[in-house]
Amino acid sequence: MDTAVRTRTADRGRGVLEGAFALLEALRQHGDEAGVTELAVACAVPKSTAHRLLEQLVALGAVERRGARYRLGAQLYRLGQAWQPHPGLRMAGRLPLHRLRAATGGSAVLAVMHEERALTICSVPGRAEPLVPVRNGEAFSLDTALGKALRGPVRSGAVLDREDVVAGVCCAAHPVRLATGAVVGAVAVMVEAGQRLEVMADRVAEAAAAVTRALGRSRIEVRP
Repeated sequence: MDTAVRTRTADRGRGVLEGAFALLEALRQHGDEAGVTELAVACAVPKSTAHRLLEQLVALGAVERRGARYRLGAQLYRLGQAWQPHPGLRMAGRLPLHRLRAATGGSAVLAVMHEERALTICSVPGRAEPLVPVRNGEAFSLDTALGKALRGPVRSGAVLDREDVVAGVCCAAHPVRLATGAVVGAVAVMVEAGQRLEVMADRVAEAAAAVTRALGRSRIEVRP
């Protein structure tokens, strides 16, 4: 195979991959099921191309089809859950977040800095869920309490948000630090307005400290 043929073959391969990922991103942004026509329009590709790529993704388990509509598949979810921004951090946060949810009733999240956003890697929905849904993979602005805790340094205590971002929802966030003091994440709890944020701040600080301790016991070196 000569160089020109190899180049054309590689270009076609990249084009297929780019088209498939564009469709996956369109499904993610849609948030629910979508039809071929609306996905083709969103990705600026012919409807026949969108249909062919979607059916290939269905065969791989990355997309599921219900009638004439498509949604993200379980295989894609499993692959996404394997992504580790800091090895061991998600596992270290699971028990502290569940305890934080039990103690406060609020939605508890653990996030990392990723592409200038606070990216949720572990979450436990609470009573504030109808107002601010929390999901793994959701991203928050750095203007939120969670983002400010990630940016650090926080001089003392937690960062508090008294309905500054979402009406009816307050938030307390605290950075997660390594023994060196480097910030590798942040824990936050979102509660309905009217609750005592000072109490929430204490619970969030305890949860962040518990994550730090769990990291220290994990024997996994977390990248700062």
